[in-house]
Amino acid sequence: MARIAIIVGNPMRDSFSEALGDAYRRGAESGGHQAEVFLLGRMNFDAILREGYRREQPLEPDLATARAAFGACDHVVIIFPLWCGDMPAILKGFFERILQGDLLAIQKSGGKASWKVFKGKSARIVMTMGMPGWFYRWYFGAHALKLLKRNILQFIGIAPVRATVYGMIEAVSDDTRKQWLREVEALGHNAL
Repeated sequence: MARIAIIVGNPMRDSFSEALGDAYRRGAESGGHQAEVFLLGRMNFDAILREGYRREQPLEPDLATARAAFGACDHVVIIFPLWCGDMPAILKGFFERILQGDLLAIQKSGGKASWKVFKGKSARIVMTMGMPGWFYRWYFGAHALKLLKRNILQFIGIAPVRATVYGMIEAVSDDTRKQWLREVEALGHNAL
């Protein structure tokens, strides 16, 4: 049994991102896994890292709960839409806020502590976007996906990091959306 933290990084309520998060949770629970969903758009926290890395910004209760689940999980799932070529600001702010304490402690160690504070965890990124997924990967080089995968998740020790990209989100049929929900539910069942 895996412990799974599902982070839905879309600030809009009742979005397809939320539906994907719920599908992953259903699949995980049907596979005997423990899954907890964090809907960033429904959480109460300041997404701005006000002090940078000079001084620790105390976590609001919603962030403290999410941080504890993130630390305790075996597998993290991050679901978000591509906005202006990147992840929504609330998702980037979420990571900056929950990782700040760990990164400050590493800085204060004088290079003795490892940046791989979350070693032993795996991740799945699920992105949606308005353009074709293949075009995003080929022409744009999947830069937001690479940023999250290499510069955040792998940097803190999470590996492997797998990705699923769904493109043309506004143009696809309801049947296609239902198929995507089934695919994500199957990923959850297998904790992939």
